[in-house]
Order: sequence, then structure tokens, then C-alpha cells
Amino acid sequence: MQASILFPNIAPEIFSLTVGGINIALRWYALAYIAGILLGWFLARQAVTQPKLWRNGQAAMSRENVDDFILWVVIAVILGGRLGYVFFYQPSQYLQNPEQILAIWRGGMSFHGGLIGVICAAWLYTGRYKLNRLSAADLITLCVPPGLLFGRLANFINAELWGRPTQLPWGVVFPGDAAQSCATATELCARHPSQIYEALLEGLILGGILVWLAWRRGAFHRPGFIAAVFFLGYGLSRFAVEFVRQPDPQFISAANPLGFALHISGYGVTMGQVLCVPMLLVGIWFLKQARKSA
Repeated sequence: MQASILFPNIAPEIFSLTVGGINIALRWYALAYIAGILLGWFLARQAVTQPKLWRNGQAAMSRENVDDFILWVVIAVILGGRLGYVFFYQPSQYLQNPEQILAIWRGGMSFHGGLIGVICAAWLYTGRYKLNRLSAADLITLCVPPGLLFGRLANFINAELWGRPTQLPWGVVFPGDAAQSCATATELCARHPSQIYEALLEGLILGGILVWLAWRRGAFHRPGFIAAVFFLGYGLSRFAVEFVRQPDPQFISAANPLGFALHISGYGVTMGQVLCVPMLLVGIWFLKQARKSA
């Protein structure tokens, strides 16, 4: 067998207990959401309490605004993430079974959908309280990478969203269908741990860059710049990882074995790459706004 890493035997549930006949379980994915939101909240509170980080000493939000906006974020992430998955990845299935659209306990969330939800919530919130939208965008995007880091690690623990087959020595043999679905498999199938690639690129590295820009390079003094770096950094990172990430099964067919959402003459892009294009365009727009404000 080629060099590879066997998937560690990690249960998707941290613990479970039964109370009054009802089973209650804490899953890694739920913990990832909780940890990401809490760490993002901590970063935001640290940033807004240091006037020197901001132009004219005026932070994008007050601590009270930050605390209040967290509830908006939670609702926006859940609804946006679920609706994004429904309409971006499996619209026909859910249009035929609309009662399943809000059944989030069955799985299926989209980062791009969650991001759209947060953008809508931020637009409404900043308008309601008459906050500077460019500065608020900087503050909000600063806080996103921790959620990406923990979320992708949870995807790995859940053995989901794995990569395409690989012969590289760090390929991981995931359990279940992933291990058996290589086209010419005569042995267990090792795959790219694309969840770890994304956790490092979109979470750890991008998050570290944003924190460095905010605390060491005075990036908040150029409203829109941190938001630009986030959108461009995430868009490029996700676009690159999609080359080695296994697409969703509904896009794969005998005529389209690589699972492209758009393709012609054997070349194409995945749905994840398609959704990265508007993110890159938004990043370019924020960069132009930051240059105007410099």
C-alpha cells in the first residue's frame, strides 16, 4: 500500500447523555461554531477598546455594539449558511422537499451563504446605528478566521468534505465511502486532507495576517483595507484548495467525473470556485475604497 495516514478514530460527538428519554449530544461541529464566535467576539472587544488602532481614535463600534451584534451574527450565520447550502448546492432536492430546508440537524451548511447572511446583518445593523460601514467591515472580517479554523478542523474530525485521491505521503485514508471510491482502487483510497489545508490557509494564516495588520501596521486607519485582505485572501485560498477538494456528489456524473459546476471540453471550475469569484470582486472593491481613504 502507498504511504498514507489512517484517519484517527475520533467520534463526532464529544459527549452525549439522555435526560427524560431525550438524547442530548455536544458535537465537535457545534463546539467549533461556539469557539469561533467566542474568539471572534474576544478579538472585536479587544480591538474596539484600543483607540490608538483607529483613525482619529474612533473605533468602528462600541463594546455595547459588539455585544449586541453577536446575536445578529449567530442568527445570520445559521440562516445564511443553511439557505446558502440549499440554493447553491442542492436546490432541486429542497424545492421538492421544502420541509427539509430548515432541518439543519441533518447537516448541510455553506460558508458563502453564512457570509452573505453576515453581510446582510451588518448592513442592517450599521444602518440602524449609523456606524461607519467600511470600518465596521474591517472589524467584522478580522473576527471571521477563527470560525473558519475551528470549522474546518471539525470537518476533518467528522471525516467530511475530504479531498480528491492522492499518492502524497500525507494523504489520509478517511473511513466509509471515501476509502472505497477511487476510480481504479485496488486498495484503500488516500485523499488530500483538504479540510486541514483550508484550516491553515483560511483560518490560521489569514487570521494571523489580519491581526498583524490591525495591531502592527495600523490597518484600521485605512477603512476597508482589512476587509479587502480578508476577501482576497479567502477567495484565493479557497479557489486554490478546490483543485484538490472532492466536489459534492450531485455535481459528479459519468460525463463530468471531476464534478465541475461549469465546464467545457474537459475544463471547468467547481461550485466553490464559482462562489469565490464574487468574493474576489468584493475584495477588489474594498481595496479601492481603502486607497481612497488613505
